[in-house]
Amino acid sequence: MGRLYLIQLDGRVYSCKYCRSHLAQCDELVSKSFHCRHGKAYLFNTVVNVSLGPQEDRLMTTGKHTVADICCNSCQQVVGWKYELAFEKSQKYKEGKFILERAKMIDGDGASFYLDAHEVDSDADNE
Repeated sequence: MGRLYLIQLDGRVYSCKYCRSHLAQCDELVSKSFHCRHGKAYLFNTVVNVSLGPQEDRLMTTGKHTVADICCNSCQQVVGWKYELAFEKSQKYKEGKFILERAKMIDGDGASFYLDAHEVDSDADNE
């Protein structure tokens, strides 16, 4: 096994709750209006230090999506998922974007982040 290379981000970041590896910059945050099984979830344009799992179709509150779980490269904990494909036309904006579960990340400086944006549909697995 080779040496683990992790990207260190500048500025305000969200990090993995379990190992503190950087996951995303605050500037990449699109929306805080999402939900998952464990509570709140945030939508990001890009994330770092994660690996993609296998793709699978999931029925969520906003329709069927093809997603891949994302795991922290350092501790291997599942921290969210990536939207690969949205079957509903109104949900296409999610394609290629990432969800990080709020319960599985921390704010880099311990402060709360605020986003001035409009509300969008939340998403979670239907169970």
